[in-house]
Amino acid sequence: MNSTATTMFCLDPDYLDNLANKYSQVYAEAKPFPHIVIDNFLPESVLNTILEEFPKPGEINWRKFDAATEKKLASSSELQMPEATRLLLYQLNSSTFINFLERLTGIDGIIPDPHFVGGGLHQTERGGYLKIHADFNRHKKLHLDRRLNLLIYLNKNWQEEYGGHFEMWDRDMTQCEKKVLPIFNRCVVFNTTDFSYHGLPDPITCPEGWTRKSLALYYYSNGRPPEEISDGHTTLFKARNEGESIKKKLPKMTGKIFLKKLTPPILIDLINLLIKKS
Repeated sequence: MNSTATTMFCLDPDYLDNLANKYSQVYAEAKPFPHIVIDNFLPESVLNTILEEFPKPGEINWRKFDAATEKKLASSSELQMPEATRLLLYQLNSSTFINFLERLTGIDGIIPDPHFVGGGLHQTERGGYLKIHADFNRHKKLHLDRRLNLLIYLNKNWQEEYGGHFEMWDRDMTQCEKKVLPIFNRCVVFNTTDFSYHGLPDPITCPEGWTRKSLALYYYSNGRPPEEISDGHTTLFKARNEGESIKKKLPKMTGKIFLKKLTPPILIDLINLLIKKS
């Protein structure tokens, strides 16, 4: 890892101001919800370093998701993040970057998440997916409203046929309005509400040994517009059609376990006591 080059890198406020001026109107008018896709977002040398040090599936204690709704790996642990990655994520939570996000999105009072809840490092192996959903809307620890997602992709030579597109669906879940190929140094920023449905719903078909890699950061505010206020909720998954299952898999239950669940605890204690005495 070229740590010297990485530690010397700092986000350029002028560069970010130019991006905000260029894309703020495009962002506000984007469909199906406010968003922007920016290519060549950061210096290539910085992301090359992060890609080189990005942990492989077996190298750290990844949090593993394997359900009908999602099959992926994630890590929000700073202790497991390599140096360059950690330093970049800190900068993406900095005042310089928050000022850029506020100008780009028109949202005032943006607050970063130092805990990287749900964010950090994401990785999807061949066959993995994340069904269409709207994100959780409240930070349980900070008691803040979730407003923005930022994704930076780290996938060199990623081909259309591999899939893994970031999909954005309309409010009524009738059609996908935009697909974004997760290529290297492509950044996506978008508003998160109860109706900003997105995901990568189909299993990716990249070559064996490849993975779809990204950095994810989420941003909050203390309060949100009245029309966006709802009760707190976790991730809201949505089926794309009647045939798509997003129900959680129930654990297999043997006859012995089933019988135990039907038996009152006091009777189980009595049976155990009799067994000990016999």
